[in-house]
Amino acid sequence: MTDAVRERYARFAAVEAPGRSAVYAEWAAGVAVDTAVQAVLARIPETHRQPPLVFAVTRLLGAPVAPFDEWRAFVIGRADDVVSECAARTLQTNEPLRLAALLPVLSEIEGPLALLEVGASAGLCLYPDRYSYRFRDADGTLRAVLDPHDGVSDVVLESRVDGPLPPLSMPQVVWRAGIDLAPRDARDPDDRRWLRGLVWPGESGREQRIEAALDVAAADPPMLVAGDALDRLDALAAAAPSDATLAVTTPGVLVHIPRGSRQALVDRIRSLDARWVTIDPPGLLDIWEPAVDAASWPGFVVALDGRVRAAADPLGAWWEWRPGTAGPST
Repeated sequence: MTDAVRERYARFAAVEAPGRSAVYAEWAAGVAVDTAVQAVLARIPETHRQPPLVFAVTRLLGAPVAPFDEWRAFVIGRADDVVSECAARTLQTNEPLRLAALLPVLSEIEGPLALLEVGASAGLCLYPDRYSYRFRDADGTLRAVLDPHDGVSDVVLESRVDGPLPPLSMPQVVWRAGIDLAPRDARDPDDRRWLRGLVWPGESGREQRIEAALDVAAADPPMLVAGDALDRLDALAAAAPSDATLAVTTPGVLVHIPRGSRQALVDRIRSLDARWVTIDPPGLLDIWEPAVDAASWPGFVVALDGRVRAAADPLGAWWEWRPGTAGPST
């Protein structure tokens, strides 16, 4: 089991953390060669020992953002607490910047919209109409500006666009709901602290963006239900207003669901009278239209009803319009 921990953390140190967090890259590289820490992390259930989750939990418990040796001493000294707290928590990135990559897809769907998010956490990705957008070229040239009807939002989502810019519009959202195994309340101080703690050290501006988005959600809380999406999806979808287009979103959540349950959930979503909007790793599903070469595809796949629309950074920092079909969706 420690072999799995070593391989996972070595991959994170080499591929996922560089460019985002030097601290997390150092900690993960240290875990990959430290058998004592590997033994502690191997006690955590496999679905709860992802590096960002473990690192966030240790910081929540009081670990310093410091060199690996200091973090290691904390983990060894508080091993039981680390294991139990990780087992009780899940990754809930809840990054509103993902909406910058999803906006062109939402722009294709005839509104008004009823949004239902799977893996909603505190629901920060349920407010595409309440945030401002600034889309730029690689050289920083401003290409598009979109603001809510009442002016510039306190949450400004800046994203780089490579290639052509598709038609963009602010969606009209009339209903917001979400499902999560452990929903977070944007009004609760402890939940807010946990969501801020999931920001990686070194990610400039991200904690402030999430804090501002939490204020938006706290002012007008969405309907959030606790439970497994397979059990709760049908009833929640039935509660959506009949005069709105139901759009079910799964932004970055499917990768955290075991493959068998993942496919069952996708099948359930596609059985609804709804549109399905997602952003996922290219090799996660075998349903993309047209098929995607995971080895050469940049970033994640953004798709509408399984049809490829764009390549994107997993958190929405950049996107490239790559529609798999000509013309708008119907």
